Amino acid sequence: MGVVVIDGSTVRSFVADEEQFKKSVDDRFSSLDLNNDGVLSRPELRKAFESMRLLESHFGVDVVTPPDELTKLYDSIFEKFDTDQSDTVDLEEFRSEMKKIVLAIADGLGSSPITMVLDDDDGNFLKKAADLEASKLEKKV
Repeated sequence: MGVVVIDGSTVRSFVADEEQFKKSVDDRFSSLDLNNDGVLSRPELRKAFESMRLLESHFGVDVVTPPDELTKLYDSIFEKFDTDQSDTVDLEEFRSEMKKIVLAIADGLGSSPITMVLDDDDGNFLKKAADLEASKLEKKV
């Protein structure tokens, strides 16, 4: 875990650095593609979202959501990613939706810096954004 100070501009800069953003998204895609077939299936994408526990907690407190409701939520997320309705998510679809998600996070953060505690997980885009910003600042010094 690491403590970072981050705002929306930090996250937008990360997305604007196409090489770094693409590498990060591609690495995350590869880690989610459990059978290495080049696409994400419903179970693979669901497993990724389940591991983040975004839908199973409310302000850090566990909540019980009925399994059928969770399935509907995960299916709707999958369908948002599966823009060509092929019942799989390819790398381009994943990149496109992740960019939208990360930019939405940037909008939510706004321009006021906040302090966050983030996992050092390789797939944590906010941590990568903060690390990229820090490396740019180090180069200036």
